[in-house]
Amino acid sequence: MSCTEHADQLLEIARASIAHGIVQGASLLPELSSLPDELRQTRASFVTLLKSGRLRGCIGTLQAHRPLGTDVAENAWSAAFRDPRFPALRDAELAEVSIELSLLTPPAPLSVTSEADLLEKLRPGIDGLILQDANRRATFLPAVWEQLSEPRDFVKHLKIKAGLHPDHWSERMVVQTYTAEKIRE
Repeated sequence: MSCTEHADQLLEIARASIAHGIVQGASLLPELSSLPDELRQTRASFVTLLKSGRLRGCIGTLQAHRPLGTDVAENAWSAAFRDPRFPALRDAELAEVSIELSLLTPPAPLSVTSEADLLEKLRPGIDGLILQDANRRATFLPAVWEQLSEPRDFVKHLKIKAGLHPDHWSERMVVQTYTAEKIRE
């Protein structure tokens, strides 16, 4: 399902939720009955905030569990105020922040026998990747390929993000991929 025709509306939902959060300390949820059907469908999203081209916050959901309009509003607010890597967004910064949305497809298992097999099967620029081993889990959105274009680097940095050694591999490793429709301001 493509939401390109509703891109402006989704970006407005995200920005309004952040602006509301600055004043009220909570997200602004859209009135679902006023949204088109595509934005009421259950779907997962990530919201990335960029300031001067640099990451300023990124929060999302991998598993769809609420209407897309609600998911974008909640994730926008969380990216602005709950990303533990950054202080809460200040009112003075809001005009300097650009918003990027990633609308995810459901994660699908990727059957691999080794890291070399994974590296062969990954589609740079297309696949988002989830790696999990025991209680360690992390994901990179497809947009991360813009900074880490080599599959080996992509996987190595994702393992580090998950708290694993860059050379770690085990038979218990769970690998999932997904794609994302990207919407930028």
